Amino acid sequence: MSMPGDPIILLSYTNTQLRDQYATLEEFCRSNDIDQKELCDNLGSLDYHYDEVTNQFI
Repeated sequence: MSMPGDPIILLSYTNTQLRDQYATLEEFCRSNDIDQKELCDNLGSLDYHYDEVTNQFI
């Protein structure tokens, strides 16, 4: 599956995957061949940042 292009949908999709399937952002990105910095920059443009403790973008 390709990643959603809309940042809000990407946020929802990513957090759902992190909650349901992956223990870390690194694991999610590696499994889906996603550039972690690019993902963080994209969601950062919405003022969401990855929180390791909760394993989600908040």
